[in-house]
Amino acid sequence: MSSTEPHRHGEATGRKAGIVIASTRAAAGVYEDLTGPVIVDWLTEHGFEPFPALVVPDGEPVGAALRALLTQHPAVIITSGGTGLSPTDATPEQTLPLLDREIPGIMEGLRSAGTAKTPTAMLSRGHAGAAGSTFIVNLPGSPKGVMDGLGVLDPIIGHLCDQLEGSHGH
Repeated sequence: MSSTEPHRHGEATGRKAGIVIASTRAAAGVYEDLTGPVIVDWLTEHGFEPFPALVVPDGEPVGAALRALLTQHPAVIITSGGTGLSPTDATPEQTLPLLDREIPGIMEGLRSAGTAKTPTAMLSRGHAGAAGSTFIVNLPGSPKGVMDGLGVLDPIIGHLCDQLEGSHGH
C-alpha cells in the first residue's frame, strides 16, 4: 500500500453500493446535500461502484428508496439522516423491517465513536444489519457524523461483505 493512497483497500471489487440521503430540505432543493459526496468518495476508495445518491424526503420515501435499491442487490447501502428524535426522523423505522439480521455491534461502535466527540451522538437511533446479502447502515445527517461513522466501518467493511456473500454460497 503506497503512502499516497492510505485508504485504498484494493482495486474495484465489482461490488455495487447504494446511498440514501434522508433530508426533506435537500430533496426540495432548499440546500445542497453535503453528505452524499462524502459517502460516494469513501465507497469508491473501498472498491465499490456506487449508484448515484438518492436524495429523498424524510419518512416513507426512505423506505421506498431502500426497497428500490435492494432490487439491484448492492453489497452495501448507506443512509444518511433521519436518525434523530425530531418528529420527521423516521429512517430507523423505515430500515428495520427490511433487515433479516441486525448487527448491533456496528451501531454500538458508531455511537461510541461519535459520543467520544459529541455527546448528542448517543441520540442516534440508527440500525445496521443485513437484508439478504446486502449490508445496510444508518449514519447521521451531518458530514462530520458521516465521516466519523465511515471511519468506524473502515477496518470491517471488506470482511463484512465477504461474510455476507459467503453465507449465500457465492
